[in-house]
Amino acid sequence: MERRDRGLLAAFWPALRVTSHGPRITFLYLLFLVNLLTLPSAAATGRVECNSAPSKILSRSVPYCIVLPPTFDTDKTKHFPILYSLHGLGDNEQFFVHSGAWNLVEDLHEKGELKNFLIATPDGGAGFYINSKDGRNRYEDFLLQEFFPFIEKRYRVAPGRSNRAISGVSMGGYGALHLAFRRPQLFGAVSAHSAALIEKLPGFLGASPSGSPRARVLGGVFGNPPDPVFWDQSSPLVLARTANLAGLKIYFDCGDNDDYGFYAGATALDKILTARRIPHEFHLYPGRHDPAYFAEHLPASLQFHSRLFP
Repeated sequence: MERRDRGLLAAFWPALRVTSHGPRITFLYLLFLVNLLTLPSAAATGRVECNSAPSKILSRSVPYCIVLPPTFDTDKTKHFPILYSLHGLGDNEQFFVHSGAWNLVEDLHEKGELKNFLIATPDGGAGFYINSKDGRNRYEDFLLQEFFPFIEKRYRVAPGRSNRAISGVSMGGYGALHLAFRRPQLFGAVSAHSAALIEKLPGFLGASPSGSPRARVLGGVFGNPPDPVFWDQSSPLVLARTANLAGLKIYFDCGDNDDYGFYAGATALDKILTARRIPHEFHLYPGRHDPAYFAEHLPASLQFHSRLFP
């Protein structure tokens, strides 16, 4: 894919459209868009490769995309750090392309504000990136045992914890925090935007399979009726209370008007980490649970990881 031929206006239209009610935010996006369109086109650009990874654990192939930096093809001997970026519910492995995030990465590269590292985005379906309660979807096992090794061998990833990080949005934020807190020895850093953190087991999970869509989705992962023990074992909030997080760099943020109330879970996580004196960076920003919020704050997590990579 050639970046500037993908249609910059089309890529950023969702963010512009959802902010039509906010003049200040809309103006900032328009200004940002003008800056993108006026950047010099002669600068070296990266590329996105989309393919699929075979999985014996899941008995199927799993689609993924990977954002490759400008120097990936020019220096065939170089090994790179990697950021695994997990999408939200209802999205897929191509979210970095159709959301305009790839354009943002390229612009940060051109401005010298981002190191060269890989960004891998697997298709997570609606499984929260964990093994489901009924054992039918062993997605966490797939990531740990198959996907990470596959990607890191195929794309010349530098070895070691310091060269591996994980991030996510909404459901992907839950998955990123869950994986990092359960396997802190694997990741040097974790970040999350508007992570789907819920302090108490939702009552609607007890609905029948013919209930609401969110009851069916969450019930398929956490059990229907829900299993409180499994819910707690999987919850990043519960994991954060006892996990050995020494050396793990942590960043997360959330909108103070999040449509699903995830600000409560984010604030709870901040309190847990603070009580344990675990260093972390947390921000509660003005905003909702929408593309405008994610687009505004994604640069912060990208630069957070860039600073930490060797």
